[in-house]
Amino acid sequence: MEDIRVLLVDDEEEFVSTLAERLELRGFQSFVAYSGESALEAFAEKNFHVVLLDLMMPGIGGLDVLKKMKSVSPDIPVILLTGHGASESGIEGMKCGAFDYIMKPVNIKELIEKMEEAAGFK
Repeated sequence: MEDIRVLLVDDEEEFVSTLAERLELRGFQSFVAYSGESALEAFAEKNFHVVLLDLMMPGIGGLDVLKKMKSVSPDIPVILLTGHGASESGIEGMKCGAFDYIMKPVNIKELIEKMEEAAGFK
């Protein structure tokens, strides 16, 4: 089976770097972006199976990034990361085309299951 290519977007550098390492140990190809702007650049350059996108970032926020990605590639599955108690933001993101949302702190098993399902590998 082909490795799932995932774009991880979060301004919390330590969190996203650690998550990328944990996913790579489980056979994912992880690409990291620390801002909405760099996420859009990476998205334009590479083909991903799934995007994991934080909603709350300085500069271009997660919802705007989601809308721009969906305008270019309507079928890209995007899973949103929301902070504790921010489920309204996740629901708003799903209305904008997100596949699903997951609350921080992330349960790695749940995240992997959602990413495999989103990418069509499950």
